[in-house]
Amino acid sequence: MPRAESWIVEELAKRREAGLERAPIVFQCAGSPAVHNGRRLINFSSNDYLGLAGDPRVIEGAILALREYGAGSTASRLVAGTLACHRDFERKIATFKGYEAGLLFGSGYSANLGIMTALAGRGDHLFLDRLAHASLVDAAVLSRASLHRFHHNDPEDLESLLKRCGPAGRRLVVTESVFSMDGDIAPLESICRVAAERDAMLMVDEAHATGIFGPCGAGLVKGHGLQEQVNLSMSTLGKALGSYGGCVCCSENIRQWLVNQARSFIYSTAVSPAIVGAASAALDILAVNPALGSSVLALAERLRGLFHAGGLHTGNSASQIVPVIVRDNHRAVRMQQQLMDEGVLAVAIRPPTVPAGTARLRFSVTASHSDEDIAYVADACLRAARREGVV
Repeated sequence: MPRAESWIVEELAKRREAGLERAPIVFQCAGSPAVHNGRRLINFSSNDYLGLAGDPRVIEGAILALREYGAGSTASRLVAGTLACHRDFERKIATFKGYEAGLLFGSGYSANLGIMTALAGRGDHLFLDRLAHASLVDAAVLSRASLHRFHHNDPEDLESLLKRCGPAGRRLVVTESVFSMDGDIAPLESICRVAAERDAMLMVDEAHATGIFGPCGAGLVKGHGLQEQVNLSMSTLGKALGSYGGCVCCSENIRQWLVNQARSFIYSTAVSPAIVGAASAALDILAVNPALGSSVLALAERLRGLFHAGGLHTGNSASQIVPVIVRDNHRAVRMQQQLMDEGVLAVAIRPPTVPAGTARLRFSVTASHSDEDIAYVADACLRAARREGVV
């Protein structure tokens, strides 16, 4: 081992001792069930909330785009990479979300990075929920704007921070609508009111709401009729839409600004046509199946009820994301393994993804699950929790 790398070995050992070391698990297929080392596992760790990643109609959408456009877009969007499928999808998702325009990015991470660094810089102010996704935090830091963190889902604290902020510079408030690790829901109407009163722009990350909440799964912003107050509604295509990539819906003016200013858009090869074809087909499915999201939410509510009846703590979850908070890192890892031994995949989530002392198992309920799956995983989790002294 080169001497210059010795610090890495030491730091990895520290992470291992603290129960924070991570390693990817290799699966033989995506979605549910998961197949690991030849074993089938009921997958409660997938973000494929509607089971569309393996839907024949979504796969056919990808195949048709491949045949028409080829495997890659061949260039960045401002060189020679903008294809008709990109233009058509951006119009389609903007209509779906109730906005004037849309813009595709290579991933949700790059979307957040491009948007926030384009809208705020030195001398400006960013206001983020304390539990905002890592991509939003990273984008805020890279923007070089002054960063203000308001208490989780607390419009009053946001208002206090905005009041204390000086008059100079732009102001951008950023929150998620459904939080990825807690499964709770932001008070969007109150946040909109505060942002409007303080002359701040508002961006909402709808990665985990799209496909599940709102009319035909269009998200909570549209569900509450807040498109006029929320300047930017960001979504990923790699969760409920079963594909990959990111997209923001906004006004035409904001779109044009991002096209000219968002570095992760300007300097990245355009999204693959197959990805766009798959996501477009998923939107078509949502349009004719408006109850898909509500059926998933009903399953999640049943799982929460079973967990609560057994004495498990699920925080303020009110979505398809149901955490079981066990606090200790090592305990969470052991419970993950015990569940795998019983044929269930539910991955342990530990700091820095969640705050210290709040390690958990994160259960994602999807349309691929049955009532029997819900009952089985609740029993398996309770057995593991009893063995670990959680209940």
